[in-house]
Amino acid sequence: MRSATRYTYLGPEGTFTEAALRTLPEAATRELVPMVSVPAALDAVRAGEAAAALVPIENSVEGGVTATLDELATGEPLMIYREVLLPIAFALLVRPGTRLEDVKTVTGHPVAQPQVRNWLAAHLPDAAWESSASNADGARLVREGRYDAAFAGEFAAATYGLEPLVTDIHDAQNAQTRFVLAGRPARPAARTGADRTSLVVWLGDDHPGALLELLQEFAARGVNLMRIESRPTGEGMGRYCFSVDCEGHITDRRVGEALMGLKRTCPKVRFLGSYPRAGVDPDDRSGALGAVRPGTSDGDFVVAADWLARCQDGRA
Repeated sequence: MRSATRYTYLGPEGTFTEAALRTLPEAATRELVPMVSVPAALDAVRAGEAAAALVPIENSVEGGVTATLDELATGEPLMIYREVLLPIAFALLVRPGTRLEDVKTVTGHPVAQPQVRNWLAAHLPDAAWESSASNADGARLVREGRYDAAFAGEFAAATYGLEPLVTDIHDAQNAQTRFVLAGRPARPAARTGADRTSLVVWLGDDHPGALLELLQEFAARGVNLMRIESRPTGEGMGRYCFSVDCEGHITDRRVGEALMGLKRTCPKVRFLGSYPRAGVDPDDRSGALGAVRPGTSDGDFVVAADWLARCQDGRA
């Protein structure tokens, strides 16, 4: 089937998402199809029109990409199988012959604006900003004469017949965006020892300590949370679900038991996958990987289960 070799991504051509997708080795043998939005990219997977979709999920400056978080929390379930980290620096793309003093209107993806806000204030304080569907789409709009300049990747200039007037623009050093490759649910990616598990959790009711109870399922088992943020469910003011990333793999005993604890106490838990962390050495526990706390290794869980079984059998 053609869909088995097709990957969708947040388009159009020339986005940072396309650049991230092309870092995957398998991208060279896939048909890469740009889509107009994150929901469109993911819905193509749900409809069986593509095997997987690469979409942005988190930025080191702006935080979570809400369109992706909400889309993964609702609709037909999907699973994340891998992630890509991409360093982000912008270029100011203009039509040939445009000078900096000619720029009165600028555009870019909403997530881009906080990453260039200080540069704009210093160099184009009077320029009007309007958001576009993506940075590459902003470049297209500049080509069409709708705006004077767009913040996008420098690599998008040739695609849209533009010139990079200024390059390497970023307010924060070492800014990165995290992208995830999502497909239809299946067996999670194999455990590597440097993994991330993602899920969405809904609380049963609003009462004092409800969030604390959720967090304790992780803390009691020594599972490190890497990200947690609330998202409105659309069911009324004060109704939220929580998008969570934790360190470890669902086959790690501590992670599996934490997820079982959430399933026992929460009305709904959506497992989004366990997958390798990008750019992390599985053996480097002195760096990005935290040490497993005493009493929370798989071996510790096995010893405790064996002790309980002996107690139940009268062999303690």
